[in-house]
Amino acid sequence: MNPSVVFIIVAVVVLAVVAVLTLFVNRGRPANRLTPLAGIAFGCVLAGILFGVDRVIGYSLLAVGVILAVIDLVRRSRRS
Repeated sequence: MNPSVVFIIVAVVVLAVVAVLTLFVNRGRPANRLTPLAGIAFGCVLAGILFGVDRVIGYSLLAVGVILAVIDLVRRSRRS
């Protein structure tokens, strides 16, 4: 197996474990929903990981995802 394929598989498994743990840990608290901008950022980061074979596309998608996540954090902090 190619090392990049192993990295992608490990990254997807880790993200799935984090998602499952988040569901079980946050049972008693009110739901803090994912904003549409954060969802797009998450999707861009995942796409950047999946398309990491082509470095330009992979890194560009990762960068867009991080930038969108930071914008979402700033918008949410101003609202509170």
